Amino acid sequence: MNDENKNEPQDKAVDAEVAREMEGVPEHLRDDGDAGEGDGPETPVDDALAKLKGDLEAAMQDVLYARAETQNVRRRLEKDVQDARNYGATNFARDILSVADNLSRALDHVPEELRESDKAKNFLAGIEATQRELDKVFNSNGITRIAAKGMPLDPNQHQAMMEIPTDEAEPGTIVQEMQAGYMIKDRLLRPAMVGVAKKPD
Repeated sequence: MNDENKNEPQDKAVDAEVAREMEGVPEHLRDDGDAGEGDGPETPVDDALAKLKGDLEAAMQDVLYARAETQNVRRRLEKDVQDARNYGATNFARDILSVADNLSRALDHVPEELRESDKAKNFLAGIEATQRELDKVFNSNGITRIAAKGMPLDPNQHQAMMEIPTDEAEPGTIVQEMQAGYMIKDRLLRPAMVGVAKKPD
């Protein structure tokens, strides 16, 4: 008996043990050892790896989108906070302008003889001081008066109420201001109501 015949029972025992271990393993997961690497069709493991790789790339893309959206939201929030600081008092400021208008009109209509009266001097001085304080508060809050008289009409800041025939100014020049206009920061709070020069007929 040669060596090959001696090893046959041992080989059969190994084959039987391997067969027992492979019981219950699906056919498509068994490696018969004949196919070379990369030569056969893709196995389920390869499919799973490819799917995982695709899922990972998609997740990374989603993270990038989410990060960009977060930055956009943060920028919008910062702008909203800044706008609230700059323009939060717009409605209140617009209401206060009517107080400033009435104060200015009152001072403009004080007769000259009353201004020279000893009894009225202190009273008028107090009103003028109040007007100066109001202007100071406006300036400290970014509320500035719009230049009007002598300026060319700017539809973004002036509202033309009438045309005034005159040779003393170029047509389109503001020659009269009926109501002062104001800006709050870089936004229009109220346009100036003005009269604009035109050529006489």
